[in-house]
Amino acid sequence: MKTLKLTSVLLLFIFIIVTSCSDDFVDVESQDPNSEDYFNDEGDYQDALIGAYDLLQSSYINVMLGEIASDNTLSGGESATDVLGIQEIDEMIHTPVNQQLRDIWSWMYAGVNRANYIMEFQDKTDFPGKNEVIGQVRFLRAYYYFELVKWFGDIPFSVDKRIQFGDQFEIERTPKAEVYAQMESDLIFAAENLPASWDEAETGRATKGAAQALLGKVYLYQEKFSEAAAALDLVVNGPYELVTDYNSIFEQEGENNIESVFEIQYTDKEGAGFGCLQCSEGNVAVGFNGIRNYTGPDFNSGFSFNVPTQKAVDLFEEDDLRKDVAVLDIEAWSASNGSTFSIGYKHTGYYNRKYIARKGGLNTGDANLTNPNNYRAIRFADVLLMAAEAYNRGGLGDETARIYLNRVRVRAGLAETAETGTSLTTEIYKERRVELLGEGHQFFDLVRTGRAAQEIQGFISGKHELFPIPSIEIELAGNRWEQNPGY
Repeated sequence: MKTLKLTSVLLLFIFIIVTSCSDDFVDVESQDPNSEDYFNDEGDYQDALIGAYDLLQSSYINVMLGEIASDNTLSGGESATDVLGIQEIDEMIHTPVNQQLRDIWSWMYAGVNRANYIMEFQDKTDFPGKNEVIGQVRFLRAYYYFELVKWFGDIPFSVDKRIQFGDQFEIERTPKAEVYAQMESDLIFAAENLPASWDEAETGRATKGAAQALLGKVYLYQEKFSEAAAALDLVVNGPYELVTDYNSIFEQEGENNIESVFEIQYTDKEGAGFGCLQCSEGNVAVGFNGIRNYTGPDFNSGFSFNVPTQKAVDLFEEDDLRKDVAVLDIEAWSASNGSTFSIGYKHTGYYNRKYIARKGGLNTGDANLTNPNNYRAIRFADVLLMAAEAYNRGGLGDETARIYLNRVRVRAGLAETAETGTSLTTEIYKERRVELLGEGHQFFDLVRTGRAAQEIQGFISGKHELFPIPSIEIELAGNRWEQNPGY
């Protein structure tokens, strides 16, 4: 997919300016919203659409923290003060003054606003294929709103209109049920209007299957099990399949394969700096996850964050083919080939092998911040396991749930399960954890299924299900918004 280049700030959320470095799209700040100078042809809509896709690349922090906040990984890094906001989330002592949470808030709202900018002018100009453009816009808006609801619960909410300076004094936090309803509407429209696939030159754009899968996930998070099963079944019976070689999924040659339902595209051709991490066209998390001061074959070094726990590693069954793909045992690896590394903070001996830097690539900026590894946001295996959960927990049929679950297990080299009822539920939860280890889902899986307090050290029920709204946002809104409970 084409990548967006912006020369200026595209949109604002309240007083927060989200910049994108070395880009050249459109200077919204200099344009009157009623101007005749934009959205006059398909090219304008397509350029704005690329701008809406661009913020997906900033969601690397959502993925990292979705693991670190859970029982899958520890913060890592150099020391107890290395990126303090990450350390706080790992310890469950985060507060409303946390830079990484503010990044999630502002970057995801920038994505919402870029989508709403197009929707605000959706009727200005007609052209062939316009519904495909609007379908993608509405998919992206649902994606960004879903991230915001997962992290913050009830949120300031706008549809088909940008949230601009001054609106913070009028707009209220909207109950998440209403936001979910809009997501459902957006994704139904997207599924009805998007193609099953795109030409190779447009790889990375949202498809019908991506919209159906995200819709199923939105339903599952609301425990609308029948609706979730119906939406996910459409994907199960679609053009996707599990690849034979699990290892290949996370290598460059495995990007955008038949198992990829939706994948966030990254490139190593443009760099970033610590003053503008969202400017990177690369996957910043990959450098953060990397092996500290590494010298040796296959991998590049990094900052040793997001290190898997022994508890997570021990969940893999004997002979599970996924274990050595998901987890790099750095001591064993070093002993086998003479590679060297340094021990970082909270060293466990393991690294998130799916998303650590591989050798090769241009890395024209800081090599630790500009990695081309795509994020597999929705994999077919994830869809099968969500569908299995919907059938099982919804009382819709354990036989179908086992069929879906066992497809994932057999690919991993494991025996099929014959469990039923709550025992099958436990098996599905476990399978999701090992299949998706390192991919950012575990914390939210634990929260939505009510298991977080028993699994995450320091988790306080009634508080940590949500993260705090950044205090600066509440202050900028004139203290009109209530903080999430417990903060």
